[in-house]
Amino acid sequence: MRANYRMQRLFVKVPLSEGATVTPDTAQTHYLLHVLRMVEGAEVLVFNGVDGEWRARLGHASKKLVTLTAVEQTRPQPDPSPLLFCFAPLKVGRLDYLVQKAVEMGAGTIQPVMTQHTQGAAPRRDKMQANAVEAAEQCGVLAVPAIEDAVKLDALLDGWDASRRLVFCDEDAPGDGPLAALQALGPSPVALLVGPEGGFSDAERQRLRALPFVTAIPLGPRILRADTAAVAALALVQATLGDWR
Repeated sequence: MRANYRMQRLFVKVPLSEGATVTPDTAQTHYLLHVLRMVEGAEVLVFNGVDGEWRARLGHASKKLVTLTAVEQTRPQPDPSPLLFCFAPLKVGRLDYLVQKAVEMGAGTIQPVMTQHTQGAAPRRDKMQANAVEAAEQCGVLAVPAIEDAVKLDALLDGWDASRRLVFCDEDAPGDGPLAALQALGPSPVALLVGPEGGFSDAERQRLRALPFVTAIPLGPRILRADTAAVAALALVQATLGDWR
């Protein structure tokens, strides 16, 4: 069932069921009352990433406090997405974009990975979480992805579960078309790895190619920026192996 884009959506951190009362946080209350200028009896959609989406009605409202009562479930909670999205962090503005697009594209877990050519410090987990929530509210996603702390690439590979296939975007992979390589993969869980602006180092690429659970794919004849490559690769994986099939 597709999202209702005509109603405002709010992510909340409390259990949801018929008759449950929700007290929005200070920022949400300000938005509802002073930006949207909603009044008692108005309705919004609420979700918590666990109990599905609910239509909720504004009850008591003052200048600083509002309550919401869950009236009816509008969509059930879907199964968690198995897609693990691993990426080398980018500069702040483009990092925000990348996290938002990963949420929109259906990633179940978002894992920053520090590579040899990654520029800057590890990203803040709380900031990425806020971006993920905002993207979920805006695009109708019910399951907010898990946000992991950044890890070094070697540590990620050392602890890898070999039952999960790792697809990595390799600008030196032969050919231009990724579809044949993706379509040849079995039904095992999949992860996607996208490198930094400077690409993977030779040593990183050699290690990745030597691992039995890794599949390298090209992304066409043009050099793509890292955020563009990520969105393109997520679309390819979802179309061939994920929930776009």
